[in-house]
Amino acid sequence: MAIIVGGFGIHKFILGYQREGMTMLLVSVLSCFTLAGVMHVIAIVEGIIYLTKTDEDFVRTYVQGRKGWL
Repeated sequence: MAIIVGGFGIHKFILGYQREGMTMLLVSVLSCFTLAGVMHVIAIVEGIIYLTKTDEDFVRTYVQGRKGWL
């Protein structure tokens, strides 16, 4: 989700990070989508980070540790 529609913060909402997801969504929408590209680049980087972690590392970092950004 982060790689495909990450500019809207959908992946953040799925992980349970409402504040971070809302931040990405509002930056994209309130800037009339001029900054959506920036949010999408951030999401692509996050998506790649998510994919390269082992399942245990992912759970430890993003579920238990609640690391919201990168």
